[in-house]
Amino acid sequence: MHSALELTLLLLSAAVLGVVVFRMMHLPPMLGYLVVGICIGPHGLGLIEESETTSKLAEFGVVFLMFSIGLEFSLPKLLSMRRTVFGLGMAQVLLTIGVTTLLGWVGTMLLPKYVNVSWQAAFALGGALAMSSTAIVSKLLTERLELESPHGRKIMGILLFQDLALVPLLILIPALASNTGNLLPILALAAAKAGIVLVLLLFLGHKLIRRWFQIVVKRRSQELFMLNLLLITLGAAWITGKAGLSLALGAFVAGMLISETEYKHQVEEDIKPFRDVLLGLFFITIGMLLNVRLVLENWSLVLMFLLVPVMLKFFLIASLARLFGASSGVSMRTGLALAQAGEFGFVLLNLAGGMKLVDPLIVQLILASMVLSMLIAPFIIAKSDLLVMKFLSNEWMMQSLALTQIASRTMAAQKHVIIAGFGRSGQSLAKLLEEENIAYHALDLDPERVREAQAAGANVSYGDAARRESLVAVGIHRAAALVVTYASTPSALKVLYFSHELAPSLPVIVRSHDDTDLDKLRAAGAAEVVPEALEGSLMLASHALVMLGVPLRRVVHRVQSARDERYASLRGYFHGADDVNDDAEHLHVRLQSVTLSDEAQAIGKSVEDLNLAALGAEVTAVRRARKRLDVSPGLILLAGDVIVLRGAVEGLARAEGCLLR
Repeated sequence: MHSALELTLLLLSAAVLGVVVFRMMHLPPMLGYLVVGICIGPHGLGLIEESETTSKLAEFGVVFLMFSIGLEFSLPKLLSMRRTVFGLGMAQVLLTIGVTTLLGWVGTMLLPKYVNVSWQAAFALGGALAMSSTAIVSKLLTERLELESPHGRKIMGILLFQDLALVPLLILIPALASNTGNLLPILALAAAKAGIVLVLLLFLGHKLIRRWFQIVVKRRSQELFMLNLLLITLGAAWITGKAGLSLALGAFVAGMLISETEYKHQVEEDIKPFRDVLLGLFFITIGMLLNVRLVLENWSLVLMFLLVPVMLKFFLIASLARLFGASSGVSMRTGLALAQAGEFGFVLLNLAGGMKLVDPLIVQLILASMVLSMLIAPFIIAKSDLLVMKFLSNEWMMQSLALTQIASRTMAAQKHVIIAGFGRSGQSLAKLLEEENIAYHALDLDPERVREAQAAGANVSYGDAARRESLVAVGIHRAAALVVTYASTPSALKVLYFSHELAPSLPVIVRSHDDTDLDKLRAAGAAEVVPEALEGSLMLASHALVMLGVPLRRVVHRVQSARDERYASLRGYFHGADDVNDDAEHLHVRLQSVTLSDEAQAIGKSVEDLNLAALGAEVTAVRRARKRLDVSPGLILLAGDVIVLRGAVEGLARAEGCLLR
């Protein structure tokens, strides 16, 4: 038996070695963790035995992952997804359980020599089969920037309902095994407890969390901020755990509440180290479950238990997504992403085995097939676009239509600027270009942001600038410049590669966090690289010199000289304890577009009458039938007008309510 320190050292050593090897082979680190678990686990070299300590630490990995995913959502966004969560998600779980139970019953009736399972056992296996891996799928969607895509939203909605469905399944399976007659009261009590806890977390927590964060932030202590973050994450997980719900669900709710505050981005950066390290441990523990010897001895059965459930699940999910109105491409991507087994499926399978519902050998074979399905999941998701294009001829047409829409918007543009990414930096650049009467067109992968920005009159389209087709559609051959406004070196390198291939003489300006990748980006063809940290230090130095009495002309000259030398004298700096990622800053002010519906109370009123400034928001623009109107106090608002508001989060919410109520 290893001590805690020895266990930690073994896990860290194996994890580092596995990730290094898989990174060298350009494979996802997740696969490295899984293979490491197989090698060092009880069924491999036997260096580490399964223990409660490793299981609990691994569970924390899923908790922090769900917290990070919660940061990408908000209560209004979740409510807007209720049809996906409680419609598509519920249908997926119920139909998977129903089909599995029916197949088990039919198999027992027709082939009793080969299939001999009770309907209770088939129900339990259906519950385990219905689960997909939240950890694997959500991590891959995050890395691929697809959380906000149409299929990403459907996938997350289904995964959320699967987490909710775990609770009644944990009650139902033991009850079915014991043939108890008090099933309905037990389920009703569990549902009541779950409902009370979620209502308290969502509505009471919504009021308290921003005020509490303001108190903590005013102490100006990074250590206190981090401690507070851990307390909220684990505290919410503990509350839902005590109510019989999953720990991950509580963490998701906590993240969702924080997403509505101005501290979202800072929290996201602070939580990453805990999430990634503990999630790596989770994948190692999953790998430890695979018994390679058992797989080799019963390879035909394991292969059957792998292929049949994966294909059945893919078919059911893709069909349901199509039934709920998704396009063929979105339906197929959703099915491919969720066809594998999930971590909660192991919980239900072990419960069924413990209740003697399923033969122990069958449990082990199914367990092995589930681990294998999780092993191949990253490859399936990575190749999902190619698979969809290959098997769905109309997907080419849909992709072409999207690109045609981009091309139609930029067809008349000449010597325009292509903006890759329409976040805060992209929007600021667009405003400056508009003031100089320079045409631009932006590409962004956030559908909600694109929709709101288009409604406000911005020249932006949904598209990935790191794809050759998108750059052609946006008119790269006619453009005057291309600006990458987000700080992601891998994506920027793709943009540089395709832009150099399509328009070798086009100047490309790239944003980066610091000067770490400066030479790499310049070598890839960037005309200019703007490191945030170095530009910030230059501006800080210029202000300091002016305050100290140095003539402004000399300050400007020195700053320009430093830029001309490509920051040679400023490269590299000493890191300190206060060098935190301030990418989120505490810039409370943001823009929001509000479209006046026919029932909106603001119709017929003037901007002055509404007095939105008293609510903490300002009207910056009004668009009516594609025309941008001059904002004046006496401007009367009509149905269909798009009001562009500027203000803090709370002020915007109050103003939107005033306009639409």
